[in-house]
Amino acid sequence: MGGLSSLSLDTLCSRLNHYNAFMKLPGIISYLAALLLLISLLEPTLLLQARFTSNAPDIIKSGYEKFKDRPFVVRRFDADITILPHKYVAELCSAPASKLSAVKVQVANLVHRWTYSSFLEHSDLHFRVVERNLVPELPKYICVAKQEMEHAWLTCVPKPKDWTEVDIQHVVRTIVAQMSSRILIGLPTCRSPRWLDLALSFPADVNTTAFTLRASPPWLHPIVARLIPARYRMKRKIDLAKKMMKPLIDKWSGEKGKGKHEKDCTLLDWMMNNGDEKETRLGEMATRQCLLTLASIHTTSMATAHALFDLCSHPEWFSILEGEIDNTLKDLGPLDTEEGAREWLSRLEKMDSFLVESQRLHPPILLSPQREATVPLTLKDGTHIPKGCRIAWAVSSHLNEPHVTPNPEIFDPMRSYRKRYSSSDQWNKHLAGQTSADNLVFGYGRLACPGRAFAVAEVKVLLAKFLTEFHFKLPKGKNRLECKSADEIVFPDPNAKIMMKTKLG
Repeated sequence: MGGLSSLSLDTLCSRLNHYNAFMKLPGIISYLAALLLLISLLEPTLLLQARFTSNAPDIIKSGYEKFKDRPFVVRRFDADITILPHKYVAELCSAPASKLSAVKVQVANLVHRWTYSSFLEHSDLHFRVVERNLVPELPKYICVAKQEMEHAWLTCVPKPKDWTEVDIQHVVRTIVAQMSSRILIGLPTCRSPRWLDLALSFPADVNTTAFTLRASPPWLHPIVARLIPARYRMKRKIDLAKKMMKPLIDKWSGEKGKGKHEKDCTLLDWMMNNGDEKETRLGEMATRQCLLTLASIHTTSMATAHALFDLCSHPEWFSILEGEIDNTLKDLGPLDTEEGAREWLSRLEKMDSFLVESQRLHPPILLSPQREATVPLTLKDGTHIPKGCRIAWAVSSHLNEPHVTPNPEIFDPMRSYRKRYSSSDQWNKHLAGQTSADNLVFGYGRLACPGRAFAVAEVKVLLAKFLTEFHFKLPKGKNRLECKSADEIVFPDPNAKIMMKTKLG
């Protein structure tokens, strides 16, 4: 497979000739010259890896445009990632986990040995529970999350009567943390300031620790890991989680067999019901709950923040989405029952289409899905993928191809809406959270994100509440705020603010 980062043969031969010349120099000069040569040999790889850390969007886009229908390689500090053409999506994303593993990529990205996450290699308990218990009872959990949002709203959301600059990203993260925690661990722990502080800060500590370790050679990890303050904060938070989880697990054990634990089950209850002896031990369960904050809070809050920023950049859409929300409220009343949840959120068709467009422009990850080959694979056209090779697809680059998205440079929130109404067989397609061979943001095939429908529902509930109660605009002199990136992860500028005021004022 071709790579963007390979030294040419001529360059390598030239440098080896220099090495032979250097060895003829006297004494220490020859050793210094050889050291400089070694540095020069490593320089292309190191530079490419460093560039990928801060400039991954441009590197991936450039490689995609250059190679199109051929594989190419990008170099991250900890791994080379082979980017495959989209023609291989269907063939590979249906492959079993025994051949292409998502778990190996996940634990490698977390540098699991040093972030207390090695158990994920052997346990997909959270994945199973979300798929088997959350998804079938989605309307129930949406209503529960909505109730918790209303509680969080009282203390987390400022209510300025005049235009005020607000850190909307922090506001949204705090609300989502409480909503998600209500589903994960239930009352009253989900409202505990100590738990909410953990839920908000633990993901940042995980990312800081993993990112720092990935930027250093594996043989240095035992030293580097002990020098990262965020890793010690992770340990303290896991210890706190153990203390907070113990009474919840004891309560579950006391109710087991009496049927009480089946009523209003949290995901913790379901995991205790379905986990084996090792998975349900206090230490592993507490660590799992901490790591779930990484998956359940930040992607949802980023999608909500992006939607609000996009609305402020295109304010003509405020009235359209607000009108849809008002009509839904008039027809169905407030969203407060499971039956209502099924119909309520499906009525927000224009909002759904808006979210699809917002995510097209601001995907949370540029390489998705990522897999590691656990056995050698030969594809139908003869392409060989060796064991241990990490593969991915350039999700954003492909999604913004003109043949996939006509006029991709134009912000057109009704693209999906029009597609759905183009013919009767498209009615249940092109929805936010749906996966397809062209849209891999939530993965595809056997291991697509199982919680994506719940995440989209949370975003809709939040946006409906915000747009019902507040006016928004960007600060004076600001245009659409830029995104930042760290490797292939993309996120809004952490310093971005928004202006808001109540509609009641």
